[in-house]
Amino acid sequence: MTRINTNVQSLIARRALNINNSALNTSLQRLSTGLRINSGKDDPAGLIASETLRSSIRAITQAIDNANRADTIISVAEGGLQEISSLLLDLESLIDQSANEAGLTSQEVQANQLQIDSILQSIDRLAEATAFGDKKLLNGNFSFTTSGLNIDEPNGNPITHIDRLQVNAAKIAAGAFRQVNITRATSSQVAQLSAVLGGTTATSTAIRNGTLGDTTTLQIRGNDGAELLSFASGTSADSIVTAINDRSALTGVAASAFQGAGGSDPKSITFYSTNYGQNAFVSIEVLENNGIAAGNALGVGTGTASSRDEGVNGSFTINGTQAIVDGLDIKARAGDLALDITLTTAFGGGTSVDGLGAATSTTTFEITGGGAVFSISPTVGLSGLESIGINEVSSAKLGTSTSQILGTLRSGLANDLASKNFTVAQRIVRDSINTIASLRGRLGGFQKDTLVSTINSLRIARENITAAESAIRDADFAVETSNLTRAQILVNSSTSILQIANAQPQNALALLG
Repeated sequence: MTRINTNVQSLIARRALNINNSALNTSLQRLSTGLRINSGKDDPAGLIASETLRSSIRAITQAIDNANRADTIISVAEGGLQEISSLLLDLESLIDQSANEAGLTSQEVQANQLQIDSILQSIDRLAEATAFGDKKLLNGNFSFTTSGLNIDEPNGNPITHIDRLQVNAAKIAAGAFRQVNITRATSSQVAQLSAVLGGTTATSTAIRNGTLGDTTTLQIRGNDGAELLSFASGTSADSIVTAINDRSALTGVAASAFQGAGGSDPKSITFYSTNYGQNAFVSIEVLENNGIAAGNALGVGTGTASSRDEGVNGSFTINGTQAIVDGLDIKARAGDLALDITLTTAFGGGTSVDGLGAATSTTTFEITGGGAVFSISPTVGLSGLESIGINEVSSAKLGTSTSQILGTLRSGLANDLASKNFTVAQRIVRDSINTIASLRGRLGGFQKDTLVSTINSLRIARENITAAESAIRDADFAVETSNLTRAQILVNSSTSILQIANAQPQNALALLG
């Protein structure tokens, strides 16, 4: 080495030392943080992929938390419903006990009525008090809202198409609404039998005047029970109809009488079920004589005759999808839309024995919002939302119909114990029990089949995505410790070489003597 202004060997050694120091620092940083990628320069493409996966992991984790929160809220609601169900069972026991009139004193009946009033008050309190934070769960706060329930006015007479509507689930975009179209292809029908009042001959006065020609005993049977009715000779068709209709609540069978134009045709009686659909039936059995002959239904001749007819379910579509039909009750179960609808006889029953007829085969309404809406998907949007309707369960809403609500069992109202309407009261309570049980079943199904399954699926997805993100971003300690050892040796070696390179120019002093 005879040149001292430029020490090339020293420059080379310094460059190598800097590289080795950088490698040593990188290994130290990775081992201290546990991450292979600590900044973008470590692996630009890997950083992009890792951040994307981290975003997914964070979204999945929050979706799991949301689903767990939803499960907790539903459990709170179900707890309130469970207590209401228990109260309703006590309510039926009180009604059944009070129906045993001869076995109870008036004081006991009054005590039962006081207990009924207390139970109804407790049900209303539970409906209002069951809450999660400031959100009330059973007071109708989470029921769906609707508008535009279709009403026809043929000849100026309004006919409603929907008697009862329950929206169980519906996905609706913010600020939008969901239109529902119900189309009737064929109407549901009642079970129906016809008979004429018979005399001894085809030209008898009894036929023309609409009276029984002989003493007649009938067994009337329908969905709600059976009754045995006996009529004396000469009983008019109108009187028979009145007797049957007086017992329709016990049998589920009603009747009407009519006669042809001019009054010369035989007086006819039509027996029909009060319910619609294939589960409804009418059975008429003539147990004595031939006072009622029947054309097609009961047969003509002496002795006994009997006949039975069953109703027919209609065919309906909801938004183009075939509905589940049970008489006038139709259901939609189309994934993001679940409805329970009770149609009026005017629409669902078509032209029936009561003379009502639908003016159109289509009815429309809109679901405008409401429901308990939960976001349980990593992607925020309509597809990631799940909703369930929780209707009000107070005594003003539970019951068989608008006019027969649970609240009418209170003292002084139509179905209290003093009215002795025990059959109606029991049906109201049983319908309320079924309503609560159905709601509990829907909530339980939502928890099990939607929330729990979603949570399990998201947990698996989080595990897999976390593993992928770890493979990209996390440091492999076996590799990094090897790199650290190598970098330490190289740094020490580079330092020694730099020391030697820096000492070499001093050899030029030997030339100066």
